[in-house]
Amino acid sequence: MAQVIVVTSGKGGVGKTTSSAAFATGLAQSGKKTVVIDFDVGLRNLDLIMGVERRVVFDIVNVITGEAKLNQALIRDKRVETLSILPASQTRDKDALTKEGVATIIEELSKDFDYILCDSPAGIEKGALLALYFADQAIVVTNPEVSSVRDSDRILGVLQSKSRRAEEKKDPVKEHLLVTRYDPNRVERGEMLKLEDIQEILRIPLLGVVPESESVLKASNTGNPVILDEPSPAGQAYRDAVARFLGEDRPMRFVDAEKKGFLSRLFGGRAA
Repeated sequence: MAQVIVVTSGKGGVGKTTSSAAFATGLAQSGKKTVVIDFDVGLRNLDLIMGVERRVVFDIVNVITGEAKLNQALIRDKRVETLSILPASQTRDKDALTKEGVATIIEELSKDFDYILCDSPAGIEKGALLALYFADQAIVVTNPEVSSVRDSDRILGVLQSKSRRAEEKKDPVKEHLLVTRYDPNRVERGEMLKLEDIQEILRIPLLGVVPESESVLKASNTGNPVILDEPSPAGQAYRDAVARFLGEDRPMRFVDAEKKGFLSRLFGGRAA
């Protein structure tokens, strides 16, 4: 039976879709049959970040309304054999998603996949609630800023009260924290929340820390999940997070500010 993972946050713009694409790709690279579903109906972006926008013929709403079969809407990734994408609709509104329709899709995908990743819209509107309703595990994505962390705390409350597991009084959704756009130097200057402060507020296990990196924007613009950019710190951070998710013990990287040498401090970092 497949594990359903929701990638969620309370606030938009924190890197949810980037994280969904990277995480799904990483799981597939590990040999796990993985499908990632875009739940952001009307604002479809996952297909762009995955580089499959020109291959979209049918979407999740077409499947729910019976206009297409699931296997017609699924797009096989050309880079990683065990990865598939189910895109959102760009022309319908979120009311086109139904709990029954999503349940049928999840049930059918569970027969063929090890992991089903649900890329949730921000907030707690219908698409987001449906994305998290079926979750067995949740990756809560947050930035090191007060508003982002506060909104993530609100999402944790929703996960604990409105998921199917909560309704059926089963074991709660297993929660993981992913901190993105982390800059240790700005943290040291007091411009961002410390990692310890974020953990103190949210109180869920830390899965990974993704540093602020230009490679994320480059990857998004070229349709290549950043985890495929092996030399980049962001790509390495996502690979670490996937490994930890799968049970591997890896040290947390990219969390400490660089120590400047004497000449760097003297000349403001301009020493040759």
